[in-house]
Amino acid sequence: MSGFVEKPEPVQVPGLVHLHTGKVRDLYRDEDGRLVMVASDRMSAFDWVLPTEIPDKGRVLTQLSLWWFDRLTDIVPNHVLSTELPAGAPADWAGRTLICKNLDMVPVECVARGYLTGSGLAEYEQTRTVCGLALPEGLVDGSELPAPIFTPAAKAAVGEHDENVSYEEVARTAGPETAALLRRTTLDVYGRARDIARERGILLADTKFEFGFDADGTLVAADEVLTPDSSRFWPADQWEPGRAQPSFDKQFVRDWLKSPASGWDHKGELPPPALPQDVVDRTRAKYVEAYERLTGQSWT
Repeated sequence: MSGFVEKPEPVQVPGLVHLHTGKVRDLYRDEDGRLVMVASDRMSAFDWVLPTEIPDKGRVLTQLSLWWFDRLTDIVPNHVLSTELPAGAPADWAGRTLICKNLDMVPVECVARGYLTGSGLAEYEQTRTVCGLALPEGLVDGSELPAPIFTPAAKAAVGEHDENVSYEEVARTAGPETAALLRRTTLDVYGRARDIARERGILLADTKFEFGFDADGTLVAADEVLTPDSSRFWPADQWEPGRAQPSFDKQFVRDWLKSPASGWDHKGELPPPALPQDVVDRTRAKYVEAYERLTGQSWT
């Protein structure tokens, strides 16, 4: 069992219709038929949405996505129409709200990997492949791959885990032309972002994107891009293949939940406990540091 420990009640705003409560984002539709996407401070781990929030997390995700969107428009357009706060919305929505296009979403998590870790490493250790793609012998946790690879996943509901699928499966379900476009766009965006991050002393180990088609059939980047929630960012000066790498994400949360201090079995049925304040503070600091190092701007 997994999902929300405590599912929040949606905020009621005049003129907005609540559509969905996700792990992090709440979706609404406004009177003009546009999507209103609000990034909360919710934190998920081990397929649970935790009872403890990380202050400013939703704003960091939103502002960092906007920064990246500006640097990717020549590769792929994005779904953002406005950052203006809807009339009647609570003040807390400022900085975490996007007015977006309605898209025909592709039900695939488009993952690019430049380094071997996570579920890719687990598969490689068994089969020397990732999503059916053969890789060389001798790779270890944190190894840089010979070239970035496209390793899609089937998008799962809240409380369920995305499952890696083969490129051939994407071609069967989405069509060969769409599959080829998704792979090309994912790898092109990854290459641009990897180079930008590397200039700032950060390795982009892997990342995932969501795409949809607008009314004229153009592929459009949606949701978030290249944030600590959707990506593994590693400090380049601490990269050492053969071990788990320090990262700018929810590492402190995962580590604490797996530790004896939490008293929780992350493979069991019971929901996770609340996070202690020091884990909250250290996790917030990592998200803010990722924003500041990537953008070169101070978080205020």
